[in-house]
Amino acid sequence: MKDIMLKITGRTVTQNNGKEEQEDVIEFLTEGKFYGRGGDSALISYPESELSGLEGWTTYLAITGGKVKMKRSNGNGSPETIMEFEKGKRYEGQYETPFGPIGMEILTNSVSPLDMEPGGRGRLSIDYSVSLHGLMESRNKLDIEIVRSN
Repeated sequence: MKDIMLKITGRTVTQNNGKEEQEDVIEFLTEGKFYGRGGDSALISYPESELSGLEGWTTYLAITGGKVKMKRSNGNGSPETIMEFEKGKRYEGQYETPFGPIGMEILTNSVSPLDMEPGGRGRLSIDYSVSLHGLMESRNKLDIEIVRSN
């Protein structure tokens, strides 16, 4: 296990009649943990921030090649949110909110494998479309950059 510093950038692009209309960007730095499993597999964990609206939650990323499984947990027994990303694949699940679960469908447009550089820096990028049944649809881009490793 290594202590790491992460730069998380999330972009949400809303669509109207097939055209991208607006891009909201959230960016924050946070400390996290990196567990290399050998080969192209790794586990990253980090605490969410108030900026993401998920303060008190922890995000876990299990990365194997071009597949990423994301799990968010708040550690107090509330249901977890799990999302899976693999290019061209559809994932259905539940998105947990303070008001209860909402049905969710994800279509992954692209996943760049975790690209680790000498010195412990690296980057992971995910581009996906999400539909929260009956509430919203958007395209999201998530960039996770390891900016420092101890």
